[in-house]
Amino acid sequence: MTLFDQIRRDREKGPATGFAVATRWLRYRLPTGLFARSILIIILPMLILQTVVAFVFMERHWQLVTERLSAAVTRDISAVIELLDRYPGAEDFDQIVDVAASRLNLIVSREPGTELPPPRPRPFFSILDQILSDEIERQIRRPFWIDTVGDSRLVEIRIVLGDNTLRILARRSEAYASNTHIFLVWMVSTALVLIVISILFLRGQIRPILALADAAESFGKGQRPPGGFSPRGADEVRRAGLAFILMRERIERQIEQRTAMLAGVSHDLRTILTRFRLQLALTGDGPELDSLNQDVDDMQSMLEGYLEFAKGEIEEDVGCLDLTVLFSKLDDDFALHGKTLTWRIEGESTVQVRPNAFARLVTNLASNARRYANTLEIVARQTPKWLVVTFDDDGPGIPADSRDDVFKPFFRLDEARNLDASGTGLGLAIARDIARSHGGNVVLEDSHLGGLRAVIRVPL
Repeated sequence: MTLFDQIRRDREKGPATGFAVATRWLRYRLPTGLFARSILIIILPMLILQTVVAFVFMERHWQLVTERLSAAVTRDISAVIELLDRYPGAEDFDQIVDVAASRLNLIVSREPGTELPPPRPRPFFSILDQILSDEIERQIRRPFWIDTVGDSRLVEIRIVLGDNTLRILARRSEAYASNTHIFLVWMVSTALVLIVISILFLRGQIRPILALADAAESFGKGQRPPGGFSPRGADEVRRAGLAFILMRERIERQIEQRTAMLAGVSHDLRTILTRFRLQLALTGDGPELDSLNQDVDDMQSMLEGYLEFAKGEIEEDVGCLDLTVLFSKLDDDFALHGKTLTWRIEGESTVQVRPNAFARLVTNLASNARRYANTLEIVARQTPKWLVVTFDDDGPGIPADSRDDVFKPFFRLDEARNLDASGTGLGLAIARDIARSHGGNVVLEDSHLGGLRAVIRVPL
């Protein structure tokens, strides 16, 4: 089912709540692979946790430390201003400047005039600018101007004192918690290391699951995994792998038993049928024996159909089949019978299938078309994932309500077109069985030529 089919089906269910809509939206956009989902299960909680921790750290620790540092620097500046108010002399000013530089790490100077520079634009994110301004307003309560912008290690503060302006340069590190980025760097670095370790671990855990999926897919196509399959990984994956191996062995054993039984019964009946033929030949010719000879011929055709069906169950290794060679043989057969066959191949002409079985599948469908139609068109399309072979003829076709029944073993179609002239009803049953043993299928449709279209679709 495609994404659009799923959306249409969800819409047909009626109006949904906001939670249901959000759930659908996430379901359609989240990755579908187990590895990607496992990574999300690890990364998303880690990101959420780090976001919360970073927010709490920035909101509580970083801001609190900056507030305390800015308050301490502002108190030092306030103390310097109070000393200047008490000792306004020039000699006292020089001594106060020396004490501020040696004890408080403040560079203090006095400039004439009370005009302050225009306020500078505040950065988008700077807690120092806001916190230091608030502290100066709260403790000093005088006109001021500050400059915290730039990469300078100093913060400039100007405060109006009477007819002069006091210019103070303070270290940024003493008013601002500037080393907090180390915490963020360590947090992000640790998260990246943990994510890398998780990815390596998850790849090792998911690889056995992928191997199990490949083995099951190969078995569905009638193939064996290239390097074999052995259960490995976690205990649960090993149990699933062991259960798959046991299931595969049971299915193969049942197929072998059914094939051996059918082949054995057909062979024994063939021996008895040979005796019948010999006795009829020794009896001589006569009109009274014609019906017996016809019965023997019918039994011969039925036994050949049984053996053909049993042959389709025999295990065959996957190999290369050249469709050009196969279609050329069919072209010669059609020309010999005075019928028309046209074919073309889109993509590579060599396919990886079970050569004998797939050739029997194509030959059966082509022979049926040759028997009941005058013209047949074959188109083979090979893509990286699928091989699609289409047969279009101009014969009488098959009624739509009988197209599923003709694939049943021993079903005989008496109207318009009998796809099994031998009378066994195994022709299309063998064809579909071979297609499904490759992991594909055979379906019947209406042809643009007015007859029947048979479509083979098998994965590659």
